[in-house]
Amino acid sequence: MHTVVVGTSGVTASDVLAVARDGARIELSGEAVAALAAAREIVDALAAKPEPVYGVSTGFGALASRHISPELRAQLQRNIVRSHAAGMGPHVEREVVRALMFLRLKTVCSGHTGVRPEVAQTMADILNAGITPVVHEYGSLGCSGDLAPLSHCALTLMGEGDAEGPDGVVRPAGELLAAHGIAPVELREKEGLALLNGTDGMLGMLVMALADLETLYKSADVTAALSLEALLGTDKVLAPELHAIRPHPGQGASAANMLAVLKGSELTGHHQDGAPRVQDAYSVRCAPQVAGAGRDTLAHARTVAERELASAVDNPVVLPDGRVESNGNFHGAPVAYVLDFLAIAAADLGSIAERRTDRLLDKNRSHGLPPFLADDAGVDSGLMIAQYTQAALVSEMKRLAVPASADSIPSSAMQEDHVSMGWSAARKLRTAVNNLARIVAIELYAATRAIELRAGLTPAPASQAVIAAVRAAGVQGPGPDRFLAPDLEAADVFVRAGGVVTAVEPVTGPLA
Repeated sequence: MHTVVVGTSGVTASDVLAVARDGARIELSGEAVAALAAAREIVDALAAKPEPVYGVSTGFGALASRHISPELRAQLQRNIVRSHAAGMGPHVEREVVRALMFLRLKTVCSGHTGVRPEVAQTMADILNAGITPVVHEYGSLGCSGDLAPLSHCALTLMGEGDAEGPDGVVRPAGELLAAHGIAPVELREKEGLALLNGTDGMLGMLVMALADLETLYKSADVTAALSLEALLGTDKVLAPELHAIRPHPGQGASAANMLAVLKGSELTGHHQDGAPRVQDAYSVRCAPQVAGAGRDTLAHARTVAERELASAVDNPVVLPDGRVESNGNFHGAPVAYVLDFLAIAAADLGSIAERRTDRLLDKNRSHGLPPFLADDAGVDSGLMIAQYTQAALVSEMKRLAVPASADSIPSSAMQEDHVSMGWSAARKLRTAVNNLARIVAIELYAATRAIELRAGLTPAPASQAVIAAVRAAGVQGPGPDRFLAPDLEAADVFVRAGGVVTAVEPVTGPLA
């Protein structure tokens, strides 16, 4: 099994994916253990002084003015975890919780939090054992960190609350720790606070969304090319020299992908009744511009994610010169914005894909295809309601594109009077990504059927490869009406697994 070594300088997106999705094991580097021990010495020294230090010998948030005596500090750290584990709603997905815990461990190992090495090791042990704390959908405002979600994780570290075992069964956390030989942690000064104060949940969801969207954007370039081909459109608009004079990188990449897919097609440029078409509709002609703008948004979001993955987000932080300073680095605005940007881009990509699907089904605009791609139109309805489903998904995507980060609800008696709502942005983006995969799958289903209905003209070799792969995956081709939901589900599974890209690249070479 792959092992991820956590040091002091952050982690990579591939590390997050390996731990969250693939169950990779975690080890702490010697450098990290040394940094943890050195920072802890600083915290212990400050704890012994009579002067109050926020998070070490004071209360938290609006209660920071109270100095806490030494005999109450362990209780203080336990209490902050228990009181902040106040989430409600459905359980958050296992991969999200694993990413959340792993990214908190990343910051702990930076040496800027003052947490003891044994606390970090216990976090790694819990992840390695496949124990997943129960985290709830609601509870984070994305400022002062993802407080409630991280608190539920810290509760498991203390042997309290509920967690899911590697078998998927939810049990008391103390029982699961005991079953795996893991001793619960007794938190000391600053440790409870350090386990709660970070953007780890929203960042983990951003990293996973970026990975999923990268595949979906490539897949959408392919399905757009298939739709262009099925509509007998022109590929002249994809010429590199046209995109060079508007040099947005994503636009050029999408156009190049579509052109590669269409190479060798006999369908492009063969217009109905021999009447040449000067221009295709926007949804076909402007596909690279829309998908390309989304790709450039992905690139910006990836830059933000990489910076955040290299960050140590906590308050207060331990600095190399021995100071422990309060700060505002826990504010989720940088991550929240790009999560919202991605939801907007994904909604637009879904919207233009649905317009191409609708064009394929309309006999007045499909240039010779049967109505709704039906076998016997009137007796058969064909893909009429598949487009309804796609339209419903697009409508929801537009609602999900409304930014969460534009909102702020004050909390903590107005101490935390401006929050990012980044967790909410991340949660709705996950739904948007799932919907986008379904939308692309429906366009794929319609476009492959439409190409097969163009008898007498040979599609591009790359198109043939996609059609063969889709059919091998259990997605049926043209024919009389049948129970459609299983076909659409199979197409969705195919798209999510990267099947479109895997089918095309042996013919086209790697897509951009």
